[in-house]
Amino acid sequence: MAYKDYYAILSLPRTATTEEIKKAYRKLAMKYHPDKNPGDKTAEEKFKEASEAYEVLRDPKRRQMYDQFGHVAAGAGGAQRGAGSTGGRPFEDFAGFGFGGAAGAQGAGSAHEFFGDFFSDLFGDMGPQSGPAGARGRGFKQKGADLRYTLSVSLEEAATGCEKLIHFVRHRDGREDRAKLSINVPAGVKEGQRLKLRGEGDSGPSGTPGDLYAVISLQKHPLFKRRDNDVHLELPVSFVDAIIGTQIEIPTLTGKATLRIPAGTHPGQIFRLKGKGFPEVGGYGSGDMLVKVIIDIPKNMSEEEKAAIAKLSSLSERSPLVMDFKNKMNSLLKSRK
Repeated sequence: MAYKDYYAILSLPRTATTEEIKKAYRKLAMKYHPDKNPGDKTAEEKFKEASEAYEVLRDPKRRQMYDQFGHVAAGAGGAQRGAGSTGGRPFEDFAGFGFGGAAGAQGAGSAHEFFGDFFSDLFGDMGPQSGPAGARGRGFKQKGADLRYTLSVSLEEAATGCEKLIHFVRHRDGREDRAKLSINVPAGVKEGQRLKLRGEGDSGPSGTPGDLYAVISLQKHPLFKRRDNDVHLELPVSFVDAIIGTQIEIPTLTGKATLRIPAGTHPGQIFRLKGKGFPEVGGYGSGDMLVKVIIDIPKNMSEEEKAAIAKLSSLSERSPLVMDFKNKMNSLLKSRK
């Protein structure tokens, strides 16, 4: 069996402290976690290698055995994903983290405890932080599988917050349990954010249940697009209104507003409505609404209409963008002579 350099895997010197080992593992686990890299076999292998290295080096006795005799003597076992398929349910089992060999589910400071420390970072935990139930000390009890549910939310619901009733299937006491839960979705949630419902997953062999993670999926909107906490809207404006100016009523995430289009508005010009975007989850302030003007040119004009517009052709000489382009073009052509 090829020698495994656990220090090199964690990018650490052999003199690294326990805290340095933990920090290095946390960084790699966050980077290569399978739920952040779905379908990426390379990331999955790096995650397993890092977990195996951490499981050995965090334990003083096993680290001493490794330093003297290598990874085989240290009894290292790679991290594996637990829990199988959910059989077509609208959610899927999250990874249960089991560690082979002597690593097992041993005492305080194990990888099980470690994962409890950074699950809130990895999954966007909305509740108070805590480790997996019973994962500390000698009285360890195996926790049931965590579950995942894709929760569809409209942009308007994401802007104001809402309550959603979900139906799902979990396993309790060896049987399928058809459950329904009400989920409070906070205002400002983003695509892919996870809301954690403690104890609503499958039950484990000891009866200790896993958790349910509701993963936010923002619905496509017919008018709005979201970028961070800002909402974007493309607004068609007739060329006549762009020339002479007008006022237009537009929708917002929570109602409507009146937007003044000044005379001489250009194509692509953007108007900002402060505070009309998405609020910051659990924080203060909101994003803005950005309205981009699209100049709309009519089709199938009559001869009389074309003749009326032709009388205004002299205005093109006073169009600032046209004039600027002509000046730059003339300078360029003169420089080539």
